[in-house]
Amino acid sequence: MFSADGPMILFRLFKRSLLVFFLIWLVPLALYAGLWSMMQQPSSWRSADWSSTRILPSPADYDQALVQIYAARTGRWRGIFADHTWLVIKDRSAGRYERYDVVGWGRPVRRDAYAPDGRWYGNTPRLIYAAYGEDAEQLIPDIRQAISTYPHQNRGDYTIWPGPNSNSFVAYVISQVEGFDAALPPTAIGKDYSPQPINWAFSSNRSGIKLSLGGYAGLSLGWVDGFEVNLAGAIAGVDVRHPAIKLPGFGRLGVDLPYQQPHEKGPQQTAHSLSQTPQSQVTHTRSDAIRSAN
Repeated sequence: MFSADGPMILFRLFKRSLLVFFLIWLVPLALYAGLWSMMQQPSSWRSADWSSTRILPSPADYDQALVQIYAARTGRWRGIFADHTWLVIKDRSAGRYERYDVVGWGRPVRRDAYAPDGRWYGNTPRLIYAAYGEDAEQLIPDIRQAISTYPHQNRGDYTIWPGPNSNSFVAYVISQVEGFDAALPPTAIGKDYSPQPINWAFSSNRSGIKLSLGGYAGLSLGWVDGFEVNLAGAIAGVDVRHPAIKLPGFGRLGVDLPYQQPHEKGPQQTAHSLSQTPQSQVTHTRSDAIRSAN
């Protein structure tokens, strides 16, 4: 027989679940939306700054191989929720960096459409992963192979939410490369995209497991990703490897990630403009820039 208290217990659980949802998902989003509204934003993609931040050394001054992932807030109201991520690679002794993004118009995968360390919609990029020297050399061949086999490369394949989008692309590349132990930020909406409505799998960096409900919701647990709960693309959780909490809107709050820019030749490290990137690429010709913020 069912207990007469059963419905009351279920109701209490429901109320507590709503409270948790309100405190962990809605309150941080509302607070960050308020902060975002007070920040100066470009009025359109035409007026936004896409230029190099000059945080990378000139490739002529850095001889070693390099693999990096950058993240920067997207434009306008979407910046409340989401980051745009991209890959930068450089072969040993190469005279240029290569940047790979996915965009929302034309053929999604783009190479060198922007400066490797360029601003995104005026927002300064953050370095969220870096490998140098022999470590990078081991990753680069598989990264190139993964880029070439990305399954959403045709016109019309891009979907801003829940994916596949720019973050889905970077997550896919990570998943295809052994030893690529990168974790995308919780604000990289689309990183949990799956074409299957229900998908149990190893996390993209193979350090744990995740459940994805088509990217609309999900759960992940692992050493690199930590613990994450995804509800409608907004992620809350905990980073164990580099202690931090993860909140919708705010993203990752805690210990700084340990990644730094490579040292240049010589006694001092200074920032140089990226001479291998034409100014027409840095500005993206202004007439073909972003029509999608992710």
